[in-house]
Amino acid sequence: MKKQNMVFGILFVICIFLVSSSAVLQADGKKNMGGWGVSDPYHKFYRAQDVEKLKVIVVKIKEVVPLKGMSPGVALLVKEDDSEELMLVHLCPVWYKKASRIGIRKGNKITLRGYFAEINGQEVIMAAKIKNKQKTFKVRLTSDGTPFWTMSPGQLQKELSSD
Repeated sequence: MKKQNMVFGILFVICIFLVSSSAVLQADGKKNMGGWGVSDPYHKFYRAQDVEKLKVIVVKIKEVVPLKGMSPGVALLVKEDDSEELMLVHLCPVWYKKASRIGIRKGNKITLRGYFAEINGQEVIMAAKIKNKQKTFKVRLTSDGTPFWTMSPGQLQKELSSD
């Protein structure tokens, strides 16, 4: 009887662990995006039809929290060659790609495609793609703004190999 109770206790603990670890998943079975999902308020700022292209210099790479409650994201501070005005560029959530893994460094001259948005009273650029001489880092579909971090592994592989 004691063995049965012990087995039952172990199974109970395992069940509690499995239930609590499934809290990472939302009701629709997708990973919790930390505020970076397509149905989250942040994504609604992006307008793919109004994307602009800029040539800029990277001044700094940093982490930001675009809206209260979101998980941290990778961002760039950039400026145009003939300007001292800094622009903040939101790239992606840190959990998708860390700053050290984007292939862009301080001082790089890059071509940037993104949408200018006002978020919390600050003008920012929500990036779709950044490119320097050696590397292209894509984070959104240029056609509709779908974030790469929301794609299935198959869709992501297709998009990343299309360059």
